Amino acid sequence: MGRVDKGVKCSVSSCGKDAVRSLSAEKVRSAGLKVGGSEKRSYLCKEHYKEYKKKTKRDKQLEKWRYSA
Repeated sequence: MGRVDKGVKCSVSSCGKDAVRSLSAEKVRSAGLKVGGSEKRSYLCKEHYKEYKKKTKRDKQLEKWRYSA
C-alpha cells in the first residue's frame, strides 16, 4: 500500500485534490508544473496528470523515434 492509496494530496501548489499518480519531481518540474516542496516524488491529481501527459507527449515521441531503429 503506497502513499497514493493512503490518500496523499496533489503536490501542485494551490491544489488540494487527492492524488492518483506518483512521478519524479524533476520530471514534473521540467514539464512546467509548479510543484511545492523539495521532495523526490511528486503526487498529481487526475487533472494535473492529464496536463503533464499533454506537455510531455512530444518528448516521449522523440525518444521513441530515437531508439526504435
